[in-house]
Amino acid sequence: MLLATTPILEGKEIKQYIGIVSGEVILGANLFKDFFASIRDIIGGRSGSYEQVLQEAREQAIAEITEKARQVGANAVIGIDIDYATLGGKGSMLMVSITGTAVVIAE
Repeated sequence: MLLATTPILEGKEIKQYIGIVSGEVILGANLFKDFFASIRDIIGGRSGSYEQVLQEAREQAIAEITEKARQVGANAVIGIDIDYATLGGKGSMLMVSITGTAVVIAE
């Protein structure tokens, strides 16, 4: 499966536009990660625990759109857009939402 953020694929012919596919993942951040991240916010530095959660959520959402594209007969997804948001009273949940257009490209 070819995945691209661009609306076209250089050197590839798009035979059919199938439609929009999306993947959403919502993950809760652990209390200890929140605590240590808040300390890093005060003293500075990167939050490796949150970076790991972001990476996992993004990978899961990409896997979801890839599977949905396969189910509708696509062999590529173009125009991919990735959005991030926090949810919950104190932003304790992380949402990653990915959308793109499922297409069939010439092999």
